[in-house]
Amino acid sequence: MRLFGRKDADEGAEGPDEAIAGFWAWWQETRPQLDSMVAAGEPEGLEERLSPAVAAIDPGLAYEVAPGKEAAHALVVTAAGDAELRSLAHRWAKAAPPADLLWEFHPSRQANPMAMELTLDVAGFEFALDKLQLGLRVPRNQPRVDVAAYHPIFSELDEESRLEATLLALDWLLGEDDVARWVGEITAVTFEPIDSVAAVHLPAVVADVASGYTEEEWLLLEGQTAGGAPLVATARHPLRPVDHPLFDQHIQVTLPYAHRDENGLPVGDSLAALRDFEERLAARLLKLRDDAVLAAHLSSQGHRVIHVYADPTGDAAIHAKELIVGWEEGEPRVDVSADPAWTAVAPFLT
Repeated sequence: MRLFGRKDADEGAEGPDEAIAGFWAWWQETRPQLDSMVAAGEPEGLEERLSPAVAAIDPGLAYEVAPGKEAAHALVVTAAGDAELRSLAHRWAKAAPPADLLWEFHPSRQANPMAMELTLDVAGFEFALDKLQLGLRVPRNQPRVDVAAYHPIFSELDEESRLEATLLALDWLLGEDDVARWVGEITAVTFEPIDSVAAVHLPAVVADVASGYTEEEWLLLEGQTAGGAPLVATARHPLRPVDHPLFDQHIQVTLPYAHRDENGLPVGDSLAALRDFEERLAARLLKLRDDAVLAAHLSSQGHRVIHVYADPTGDAAIHAKELIVGWEEGEPRVDVSADPAWTAVAPFLT
């Protein structure tokens, strides 16, 4: 496996779609040379050509050439944990040519079935995954596994190097997307945790946790606004951007309501009107299942705010604007913005 880090470069003037199209045009033109370099085992030449091509899409992207699942080789272009770039990496992969016998393409690191046989040089030390031990903790009623990683070489490494090696090992064991889905707090420690297990057992532990979250769930939450006003929210659970990597458009629907209790929360006719609106919105989103998802809604001080995330190439924003036309309790609003990291619903993210 050949791993390449991020490339520092100035942002180009091209938009992301043009940059992605430019990459694939370059790929088709340059592929015979790349095939020859891979066959000849010339990673330096491969890096010399791939680095500027990937950086032209975005300098924050990372990439690697790895063994493929079906093809001989896989080209992985990944956001490397940067939520702001995840949708860009997935759009790059969506625009890729069909896989063939030699190449397949992925927007995130894939789990490697031979992970326990892999060895990586980390700061001059041999990082073998078969010597990696993990302390695992599953918080009560939480869809995640917290990991404390230990390796005999960690006492010789600085904290940043230990953590980078740990993150790479987790990607190889689970796949980058499942790390984002199911792994919570990650620490790299210099003393072996009590009750640690060999790293090979991590996928089974994660699969057991994941089996408890196969059905769609919603959580009812209560709290206060920054000003201290009562707030009630309902949020999808688990709520994770990694499950909807192309949904980087945030659609915020704000509905004022006339009938409220002493805490500013909807009651009576207003509560019925809000439920009716959300049922109609949900029905439209159901038809756009591949293009949009209702993430959360909250009510406070006479307003309900509904958060929808969508693929900006779809029609979810148009549907939302059509639906508010019939709202009769004050002046409704639909605000549309780019939010690839889902920062607008950060308090609700799992």
